[in-house]
Amino acid sequence: MSAPHSPQIGSVSHLKGRGAQANPPNRFERISIDDDFEHLDPEDADAPLPTLRTEYFDDDSRSIVSENDSPDIPFRYSVNPYRGCAHGCSYCYARPTHEYLGLGAGIDFESRILVKRRAPELLRQWLARDKWQCEPIMLSGVTDCYQPAERHFRLTRGCLEVALAARQPVCIVTKNALVTRDLDLLSEMARLNIVHVNLSVTSLDAPLARVMEPRTSSPAVRLRAIRELSAAGIPTGVLVAPVIPGLNDVEIPAILSEVSAAGARWAGYVLLRLPLAVRPVFQDWLARAVPSKQRRIESMIRSTRGGKLNSAKFGDRMKGSGFAADQIRATFKLFARRNHLDGKHPPLDTSLFRSRLDAAQLRLF
Repeated sequence: MSAPHSPQIGSVSHLKGRGAQANPPNRFERISIDDDFEHLDPEDADAPLPTLRTEYFDDDSRSIVSENDSPDIPFRYSVNPYRGCAHGCSYCYARPTHEYLGLGAGIDFESRILVKRRAPELLRQWLARDKWQCEPIMLSGVTDCYQPAERHFRLTRGCLEVALAARQPVCIVTKNALVTRDLDLLSEMARLNIVHVNLSVTSLDAPLARVMEPRTSSPAVRLRAIRELSAAGIPTGVLVAPVIPGLNDVEIPAILSEVSAAGARWAGYVLLRLPLAVRPVFQDWLARAVPSKQRRIESMIRSTRGGKLNSAKFGDRMKGSGFAADQIRATFKLFARRNHLDGKHPPLDTSLFRSRLDAAQLRLF
């Protein structure tokens, strides 16, 4: 299952199970706090830090559906039951969203999670609006809706229950096999053609995945989830996201072969993005996880981003440009075609939508 030339994984973290080890300075705050170990006893200087517990806070948002108009995003509306994500992926493009909360994009993002307890209720209210013209909604567009918090709070399941009752089409993207817990709902939604599920598979190399995505499902378990979803008749695809030049790009052929054998129907990819505070978090991770490859990986990233580590240009930020980006694109296209994953997912049915979930329910707005 391991990819050829699997990188040697170094000693990755002092905070067990975390992708980040600190918070980069918040761009909206004037004051930042840095750990100072100068005065520690020499015998304690290299001791591992204690395990950091994940904290959950209530989020009192009054709306649950977000709208975007980015030409790079294949959906307009999304629902995110959680802010922050305990998966701890070092490369997560959503990390800077925590800075709007006065928190850090590093360790805060993965250890201080905001929970929208009213998410199902707010979704029901949104769908009951006269102005809502039914079209698919993404679960989730920012942080993973099946992250560890979902085992307890069950907000994603609650949103699926609302969507099923309303016949509201939903697309799901996750890298957690917890999605199979909801096979009962997803199977019924698939029968009505109102759901697609996409599993994110970044690597087949278990040691690499464990340090790069420390609190999510292992590659083998994700493949098993694809098999279970497919066997249940749920249209399932795969995102190889992100593709990190010089690290996991060599795994593209093997990943596409394995997910196809597991029953995936389509596949796509996204090139690594390092916006704002994501860059220092990811660079710190590289220095700890694969120090011997850091310089080469950063060089290859720059070769796909016009000499920089990131590009925010529409039309370029998801796939990159230049020779290396073209090679990745051509490789993905070739092996997607060989494994019959180059088709598009079938359109979801919006004709079944019904906003009046309760005959006594008052219309909103």
